[in-house]
Amino acid sequence: MAEHVVLVVWDGMRPDFITQQYTPNLYWLATNGVFFKNHHPVYISSTEVNGTAIATGNYPSHNGIIGNLDYRPEIGWLSPNATEGIENIRRGDMLSDGHYLLALTVAEILQKAGISTIIAGTKPVALLHDRSNRRPQGTASNSVVLYKGQTIPRGLQAGLNKLNDDKIFPTNTTHPNLASDAWTTKSLTKGLWSKGVPKYTLLWLSEPDASQHETGPGSDISLQALESSDRNLGEVFKALTEKKIGEKTDIIVVSDHGFSTIVKGPDIVDILKKQRFKAFRKFDDPEPGDVLVVGLGGASAFYVAEHEEQTVQRLVEFLQGSDFAGVIFTRREMPGTFPLSAVRLDTTNAMPDIILSMRWNSDISSAGTPGMVYSDNGTKGKGTHGSLSRYDMHNTLVCYGPDFKVGYASEFPSGNADVAPTILHILGVKPPSKMDGRVLLEALESERGPSGKPETKTVEAKSESGLFRWRQYLKFTTFDGAIYFDEGNGESAMR
Repeated sequence: MAEHVVLVVWDGMRPDFITQQYTPNLYWLATNGVFFKNHHPVYISSTEVNGTAIATGNYPSHNGIIGNLDYRPEIGWLSPNATEGIENIRRGDMLSDGHYLLALTVAEILQKAGISTIIAGTKPVALLHDRSNRRPQGTASNSVVLYKGQTIPRGLQAGLNKLNDDKIFPTNTTHPNLASDAWTTKSLTKGLWSKGVPKYTLLWLSEPDASQHETGPGSDISLQALESSDRNLGEVFKALTEKKIGEKTDIIVVSDHGFSTIVKGPDIVDILKKQRFKAFRKFDDPEPGDVLVVGLGGASAFYVAEHEEQTVQRLVEFLQGSDFAGVIFTRREMPGTFPLSAVRLDTTNAMPDIILSMRWNSDISSAGTPGMVYSDNGTKGKGTHGSLSRYDMHNTLVCYGPDFKVGYASEFPSGNADVAPTILHILGVKPPSKMDGRVLLEALESERGPSGKPETKTVEAKSESGLFRWRQYLKFTTFDGAIYFDEGNGESAMR
């Protein structure tokens, strides 16, 4: 068994971009370790949702995070809240007696077991893995969090600035985002690891996500972003080798979601206003029937004030006749929709009335990359994610080290919620409660592997309204007690 586990997140990494040319280090890991050919994010396929799923081993229904933005009136009465925002996290924990997340994270579980951890991220999503700013004596006091250049405990920050040639964390995002990711990686490998590598470390890189959002997946700049993340992965290898623990360390590289290119960016609020809905990006002082539209890239969430049923019904019928709707999920059962529970979005926190996955297709972008999607208020040619497109719902997982098989390409379905239980299994720590994800036994050298076979199903929902007939589908796979969402889409046609 490994003595250390290092989890490296390449934000937004599509597995079809793992090549010798642009990602030689990751390619080497994938060919010499375990490459998961059928890996999935949880839905919604976005950063904070999957950051939390990776951290907790649970789907949104059990961890409480359903989007990068959500609407919780108790936290912010008028506007959506950034789910990784420090003020929203602190306020949420204060109001819920420490249960902003509804499940414990890997870092929290390990610390309770007497194992210290290091969490380091260029993006603030790292904070969701270990958010406490109270570090009592013992293991937690020896555990460190670095997120977007800030540290818990705060006293470590000056030393990391000095290590980086007396430069503070770069807050001006460039494309590719070289300086920020390099700052975080150096702070980890040369700074936070200087007194030893703990049993568990997380490094979250911003690329290729940052560049793909701006220029689309497969663009020249996005390819440079791949090279940047691969260099930083090389720095992790180098540090482990110098510390003579490379052969005692399991390295797991995962991405939070896949990526698509925007084909069209409808302004949903403007469209709804033309249909005489009282639609807003930010409430003034909401009255019954007002609709708050929360854009989530390839998805949108709709919060109807006081859940006014007539408005919800009319809104669903309008979306079913639109040219941008893919799959519609609703809080209560309605014709031609799936319930939020179908994709495990039925949390007790911030549950909207409607979640819409945008329509997508397999066309090729100008950069030669398949996967095009509609995006609320997006810019054509830029990149996004969040939909049930097969390109958003297929992401990267590569594992290498003493616990993993050599040169094994797994055909079994896997998902981001499986990462946490697998890490805990490797480190010999039992989670305090059952997780939604499963241990990836098929990848472990010492295990026989799971029994049974994956089962894939496609379900449909249909409705008719006016001149049009609506049809949507959801394809998913179940295996070894876990569920994986493969894709979903919809369309309207004249009756």
